[in-house]
Amino acid sequence: MLAAAEMLSIVIPVLDEAATIAQALQRLAPLRERGAEVIVVDGGSSDATAAHARPLADRVERAPRGRASQMNAGAALARGDTLMFLHADTVLPDDADRLIAAALAGGARWGRFDVRIEGTHPMLAVVAWSMNLRSRLSGIATGDQAMFVCRETFAAAGGFPDIALMEDIALSRALKQRGRPACLRARVTTSGRRWQKHGVLRTIALMWRLRLAYFLGADPSDLAVRYGYRPARR
Repeated sequence: MLAAAEMLSIVIPVLDEAATIAQALQRLAPLRERGAEVIVVDGGSSDATAAHARPLADRVERAPRGRASQMNAGAALARGDTLMFLHADTVLPDDADRLIAAALAGGARWGRFDVRIEGTHPMLAVVAWSMNLRSRLSGIATGDQAMFVCRETFAAAGGFPDIALMEDIALSRALKQRGRPACLRARVTTSGRRWQKHGVLRTIALMWRLRLAYFLGADPSDLAVRYGYRPARR
C-alpha cells in the first residue's frame, strides 16, 4: 500500500446506479491494486447501489443528495493526498494514476483529462472536441473530465461550493487562482446516454443556455431543475 502522501483517492458520487456501479468499480480494480483508494458516496439511492458497491470499494458512505455535497463528504473521508472526482459513468485511461502523478510531479496542483463521449451520433465527437478546447483555453474543467487536485489546494479553494449545479465550474474558478490546470490529453470516456436520450442538438442548446444563465447570475437550484435533476427532499 502506498503512503498517504502518494495515494490517489477516487471519490465517486452516485444516485440510483445499481445497474452499472459494479462494472464501473471493477474497472478501477487495477488502480486499487496499485494503491488507489475508491470511495463511493451515495446520495440516497432508492435501489441497491450501495449494496453492489460495497464489495468493490474501500468505503461506501451516504451524504445529502447533490454532487457537491457528496464529493465534499468523500474528500473529507479520503486518506490520500491527491483527490480525483469521478462520475460513475466515466471510464478512466488504464494509467490514469501514473498520468496524474506525473502531472503533479511537474508542478501542477490540479488538472483534468480530455474527454470522449461514448455514442453513435456524429455530433458527440464534435461536442467532446469543443469541450476539450474550451477547457484548455479557459482553464475551466467539468465533472465529466475527471478532475483531480492536491488535497491542500482543494482545501484552500474551499472545496465544492454547496450549489445544485455548476459546482465543477465554480471550483475550477477558485482553483485557477492557485494555478493553471494540467490539461491531460489522455482521454476519459463518458457516457452519452443523456445526450442521446434528450437529443444531441437539444442538449447542446440546453447546456449553453444553462451555462450562460449561470454566468449571468442565475440561481443554480433553478438551473438544476431545468437540467432535470430531482430536487433533494428536505
